[in-house]
Amino acid sequence: MARSKVFVHRGRDRSEAAEAILSQAGIGDLSGASVLIKPNFNTSDPPPGSTDIATLRAVVEHVRGKGADRIIVGDRSGPANTRNVFEEKGAFDLAKELSFEALVFDELPMERYRKVTVEGEHWSNGFFIVKIANEVDAVIGLCCLKTHNFGGHFTMSLKLTTGMVHRNNMSELHSSMRMREMIAEMNTAYRPRFVLMDGVDAFFRGGPMTGSRWSAGVTFGSEDRVALDAVGVAMLKLHGTTHEIESKHVFRQDQIRRAVELGLGATGPDDIELVPVNDDAAELIGPIADMLRK
Repeated sequence: MARSKVFVHRGRDRSEAAEAILSQAGIGDLSGASVLIKPNFNTSDPPPGSTDIATLRAVVEHVRGKGADRIIVGDRSGPANTRNVFEEKGAFDLAKELSFEALVFDELPMERYRKVTVEGEHWSNGFFIVKIANEVDAVIGLCCLKTHNFGGHFTMSLKLTTGMVHRNNMSELHSSMRMREMIAEMNTAYRPRFVLMDGVDAFFRGGPMTGSRWSAGVTFGSEDRVALDAVGVAMLKLHGTTHEIESKHVFRQDQIRRAVELGLGATGPDDIELVPVNDDAAELIGPIADMLRK
């Protein structure tokens, strides 16, 4: 079976990294397509607290260059007000400049959400996710490389889906001892075309809004959320991170373990192929691969 490719770029230019990874990965012909771009706009804190506007610009321009007819940038923030976050990040201004739709999920009526239940779920009675995630031709996620200080342990591509789920479901999620399994279960509701992970700056402790900052200088990308998060966790472990992450093998992390059970992606290190997209990234491949197995 083909292994899941995780593309690796090393450098601090976010626009260059996004374009290099998307070009080498090849996200397919989007002629006439509708595309939802889901950033990490949990708050408007600077990266890695949220998606950098330069990354968002580069991805919108790449998708437009692939022929997309309709581009939507959508999210639900929390605890911050989503509309305020879009304003503070400059997303509405960018939408006018680049002619895409900026969609505040909080402002959608309940009929624009659909209920999802998962066999063996840790939710009490399923959750509600925005319908547009399944109505568009492609979803592209923009996550950050960081730890999560409020029960998630880390927040990367799997956790990114939280912003698609209705705010009414958040009290259950955040009060549960099985939050990490519930995060994985949310990802059964849709499949992204590609996810880009910004690790130019990372939090190795704290997060998701603020934390101990590390100038990691890396960007990752993959169509496989499990493989992408596994590589992100391995990167944190290489640097040194929280006890919760350090104390478990990458594929025994609760989010990743549950995602594997649900068939969402790579099942172990041997399922992952690390692909450097620039010369500086090549030296990272060996250490990351070793950590995935350690």
